[in-house]
Amino acid sequence: EVHVAESGGGLVQPGGSLRLSCAASGGTPRRYTVGWFRQAPGKEREAVAAIRGGDGNTFYGDSMKGRFTISRDNAKNTVYLQMNSLKPEETGVNYCNAPLWGMEYWGKGTLVTVSS
Repeated sequence: EVHVAESGGGLVQPGGSLRLSCAASGGTPRRYTVGWFRQAPGKEREAVAAIRGGDGNTFYGDSMKGRFTISRDNAKNTVYLQMNSLKPEETGVNYCNAPLWGMEYWGKGTLVTVSS
């Protein structure tokens, strides 16, 4: 069974940086599409970034472009989300998603709090 787990959340000051990790286990292919989503308190979940499995192309939400970078370490089967210049409104739970074999696999999320 596929298992997805996020890590790296925490408290950061406005303008600061964090790197989130998404590790998958359970027979995942060497390269697969991974998406990061964020859910702020009282708001719907929104797409943050994604990296496509086949060609490694990356995609970002409009407000994240230029500040966030998604990358993959194939040897560790881990996808990273480097977040820079964080804003208070970006406080929320960040989730990793891996669509595989017609199923959507989600982690439990990692909380990012941007506050002074």
